[in-house]
Amino acid sequence: MMKVADIVAAVEQFAPLGIQEPWDNSGLCIGSPDDSVHGVMVGFDCTPALVDDAIAAGCDMIITHHPLIFKGLKHITPSEPTGEAIMKAIRAGIAVYAAHTTADKVIEGVSGAMARRLGLTDIRILEDEGGTGLGAYGTLEKPLSGMEAIALIKERFGLKIVRTSAPIDGPITTVAVLGGSGGGEIPSARAAGAQLYVTADISYHNFFTPEGFMVADIGHFESEVEIASILFSFLKKKFPNFAVHLGASLREGNPVHYF
Repeated sequence: MMKVADIVAAVEQFAPLGIQEPWDNSGLCIGSPDDSVHGVMVGFDCTPALVDDAIAAGCDMIITHHPLIFKGLKHITPSEPTGEAIMKAIRAGIAVYAAHTTADKVIEGVSGAMARRLGLTDIRILEDEGGTGLGAYGTLEKPLSGMEAIALIKERFGLKIVRTSAPIDGPITTVAVLGGSGGGEIPSARAAGAQLYVTADISYHNFFTPEGFMVADIGHFESEVEIASILFSFLKKKFPNFAVHLGASLREGNPVHYF
């Protein structure tokens, strides 16, 4: 019989818990390591809908990227999504685990996936902490202008729109990426020699960029959502005869809507 601890051990082979950022809350947030597991549901955010999917599929463990419990909670009620998801999971006996900055800081994870999607070569960790760290950077297959790079970003990430600073003439040869909120790592992207930095949640003032450098904000969800499929594929290979499911409505899970 599989236990929560067995699934956790496998996930942490991919994304070790010890490398999470100090402010993060990765790890097991609901359940006991000794609980039995008959099926695992993998998703991006632990929403009430994902818990419903897990219940319907007979899963008693959920693994997501974003932690369900992130900051201090004063109330757990069904009147807001976090409380509703917590209540549903506990009532159904479902354990919930998050691989957040742990999956951000391995090159096979979030930022590495962004770099590979853009077709970068010679991919390295942006803020290297001895083999793990936030962000990645690498070399484009061929030099591009700013507008050509924007077209590439939109095509590779399936975007209708992207927020950018003023497009540079080029040539853009080195691109840095970081999934999620990456405004604070702009200096690291510049120090790595990148002419383009692709991330999300960039604030207004960071769009004032120096000559020869530009930033592109593709959206938080859009920059990170591939990690759910990566975790799913990893667990399927690790446990080929075990019930591992990927949330059915993953691509519709973005809470940000564009009109």
